[in-house]
Amino acid sequence: SLLIFLSGCDALSLETRRSVIGWMGSASAGLIAANANAVEETDVDNFLRSGMVSMPMGVSGQAGKAKPQIGVVLREGTDVSRDSKSGNVFAEILVQKTDSSDLMPVITSFQSPWALATGSLFDIECRDSDTGDAAFVAVSPNVGGSSVDALKDSFFVKFLFSPTGRFSFYGQPTDIKVKSSEMRGDYRILDVSFATLSQSTQTEIPRKARVIATIPSGSKQAVMLVSSASALRWKKGAEKLVTSTVESFKATPAPETSMKIRAQDKRA
Repeated sequence: SLLIFLSGCDALSLETRRSVIGWMGSASAGLIAANANAVEETDVDNFLRSGMVSMPMGVSGQAGKAKPQIGVVLREGTDVSRDSKSGNVFAEILVQKTDSSDLMPVITSFQSPWALATGSLFDIECRDSDTGDAAFVAVSPNVGGSSVDALKDSFFVKFLFSPTGRFSFYGQPTDIKVKSSEMRGDYRILDVSFATLSQSTQTEIPRKARVIATIPSGSKQAVMLVSSASALRWKKGAEKLVTSTVESFKATPAPETSMKIRAQDKRA
């Protein structure tokens, strides 16, 4: 049908589109122009707020976007869960052992006021689709033998704000600044500010995040929880929600069981 054909045209080059428009005539050109305008309105604001782009089922939506790479490997035979009454989130992940490339299971848990996000883009994440307040688990690359307190701030910034990171769905954030960094027991807490560029208005949207990270005993990767909100929301009470969520985070080696240590099939 005409609609199916037009959807396929989104993936064509600009030169090819012009040829198609000329062939199909002015009526088809009008439809393609309308579709192009919708694409321009798809922006990072909507993604950070809802976790989805404005046209999630179209060629201009999720289909053309790669899943953010945040290092999370879920254990086979387990699921991410959240208790709707208590807000407790539980998930079992796999990380690399210190002395080998073998994997070891780690239990992650935290208490979130936001619902569990579901869909192919998410690993372990909770968010408010109306406000954009959110929290997600991430696992760093090899820490190279460093303890969590010895890691430089830049180690976390480079990973979390990489081109394939969670906040870079429509381009890398700018004006990234680590406002504070401190240790609380075995956990490192960082406060970070940054800005995301709006695709529709070409203006920068300030955002704040609090990161808590630890290196589970026996592992060579840092496991962290990243909770964030817009700077405006932060001032209006989101900071309290972010703080309580971050402070509830735990990541500890899982007890030994007879269950095989294998990663979930991402294609499943």
